Amino acid sequence: KNYPSRGNLKTILTVFPSPHNIIATEAATMSSNGCASPGCTKIVEKRLACPKCMQLGLPPVYFCSQECFKCSYSQHKTIHTIAKQIAEASSSPAPGTHRKTPPDGITCPLDSPQSLKLSLPTWANNYSFTGELRPTLLSPKRSITNPKVRRPDYADHFAGVSESEQRDRASNNNIRVYGPDELEGECNLRYACAMGREVLDEGGKALKVGVTTDEIDRVVHEAAMERDCYPSPLNYYNFPKSVCTSVNEVICHGIPDYREVQDGDIVNIDVTTYSRGGYHGDLNETFCVGNVGSDGRHVVQTAFECLQAALAMVKPGTLYRDLGTTIHKVAAANKCSVVRTYCGHGIGSLFHTAPNVPHYHKNKAKGVMKEGHVFTVEPMINLGGPNDTTWGDNWTAVTTDGKWSAQFEHTVLVTKDGCEILTARENEPVMTWNPDLVQR
Repeated sequence: KNYPSRGNLKTILTVFPSPHNIIATEAATMSSNGCASPGCTKIVEKRLACPKCMQLGLPPVYFCSQECFKCSYSQHKTIHTIAKQIAEASSSPAPGTHRKTPPDGITCPLDSPQSLKLSLPTWANNYSFTGELRPTLLSPKRSITNPKVRRPDYADHFAGVSESEQRDRASNNNIRVYGPDELEGECNLRYACAMGREVLDEGGKALKVGVTTDEIDRVVHEAAMERDCYPSPLNYYNFPKSVCTSVNEVICHGIPDYREVQDGDIVNIDVTTYSRGGYHGDLNETFCVGNVGSDGRHVVQTAFECLQAALAMVKPGTLYRDLGTTIHKVAAANKCSVVRTYCGHGIGSLFHTAPNVPHYHKNKAKGVMKEGHVFTVEPMINLGGPNDTTWGDNWTAVTTDGKWSAQFEHTVLVTKDGCEILTARENEPVMTWNPDLVQR
C-alpha cells in the first residue's frame, strides 16, 4: 500500500476538515511536549507513540501514559480512518477519487456526432500503445433504475472503495466456509451465480460484428436490472461501466466504449452480478467474432483448456497453489504464457476476498481447499510473453508485446468429493470445449 508520507497530516486536515476536535488537538500537540489526549495537561516524559500512526506513516503523536492512550483511543483512531481514505485516493488524478479512477475527458453523450464518439480520449493523445487496438470515448455511466436492486457498499462511495473488503483484508486471513443457508434459497449465493450466467448469456447473444462494446454494456446492465441484480463492476473503485469487455490484446478490465467490434476480433465479456441477498456471482468467456485467425482461435481454446484442467483439480485437500502448476503446464504445452499480475479470488458476500488463486507456476498461495469454499479461477493466457501494462485509463490491462490474450472464468464451490461450477451453463456441469458456443 502507498501510505501517506509523514508530512501528509496537513493534507488530511485540508482535504477532510473534521468536526472532531481530536484532529485539531493532536495536530497542535505534534510540535509540543503535551500529551495528545484531549483534555490532558500532563507533560510527556516517556515518548509513548501511537503504533498505528507510525504504521500509516503519519507524524508520531505522544501520550503521557498507556491509560491516557487507551481512554482517548476511540477518538484518536478517527485520524487512522481518514489517513486510510487519503491513502486510497493518494495517487488519483483528482482530489476525492481513487487511484483507479479513470481520468477526465473520456465520455460524451449517446447523441453525440459519430466523429466525436470515435475520437481518442484525452489520455490517449501521444500514448504509446503496445498493439493495434485503440480506445474511443465512453457513454455516460448508467443508472440503477430498479428500486429493488440492493447496492453494495462501494456503489455510492466517492472513490468506489469497498469498506467491507478493506476491513476483511485487514483483519481476516481465513477462507470462509459457506453452508446450505447461504448457498440455497432465493437471492443467495447459488442464485447470484445463476443470474450472472443468464446475464453473460444475454451479453454474448448481443455480440456480433459491428456492435459496440458500449452496447454490450447496455445489454448487460439492463439484464441485471431485470433480474433485480446490481452489476458488480459498476463504480467498483470508480470503474465506470457495468461489465468488462476485453478485446484482442486486452488481458482484462477493458472498459466498454463506442468502438465497433471488427470481423476477426476476440472479445472477452466479464460479468459479475450482486443479488438482493447480498452475494456476488462472477464469470467470463472469450468469444470469436466472425472470421478469427488461427492464432486467435488457438489462444481462446488454450485459455478454456487451462481453466478446464484447473477445475478438474478442485476438491477437498488440494493446495490452492497447485492450480497454477497445472495451468502453466497446459499453457506451455500450447506455446502460450500465463499472466502473473491478476489472480482468482474468494467471492460471496464480498466481491474479492480470501483465498488468492494465482494461475502461474511456483506461486506461494496459502491455503488448502475445504468443502464449502467458494472462489473463482480465471487464468489469463497470452499468445506471447506473460507481461502486462495498464493503459492511461487506469484500468485496461494489455500485453506488453501487443499479442492477443484470452480468458475464461467460473465461480466454483468445493463439494465433498470435487466441485460444483456455480456459473456453469444449464446442462453443462463439467466444462466441455465446443467452439460453436463461443463463435459469433
